[in-house]
Amino acid sequence: MQPVKRVEFVVDALEVPNLLSLLEQLGLSGYTVIPEVTGKGERGERRGDEPSGVFKNSYVLTTCDASQLAELVEATRPILRKQGGICLVSDALWVKH
Repeated sequence: MQPVKRVEFVVDALEVPNLLSLLEQLGLSGYTVIPEVTGKGERGERRGDEPSGVFKNSYVLTTCDASQLAELVEATRPILRKQGGICLVSDALWVKH
């Protein structure tokens, strides 16, 4: 097993392409996206049932080495400021096959 940082984002769905592009630029090519997640935060409730697609959130999961974490967090901060969202970081163990 390899120790990694698990980094989770909940961001406006319109920001997902920007976030994924940023991950690629930082050399983090592995991620999982779950579209249309719902919840409630400091900017109110996101139900995900608006017909236009606005006000929908998506979940993005990635991992990185501890040495990459500070750069990743700082690089993604503008995306979080623009539309809101969260970034959660936790320690994890990657079970390689």
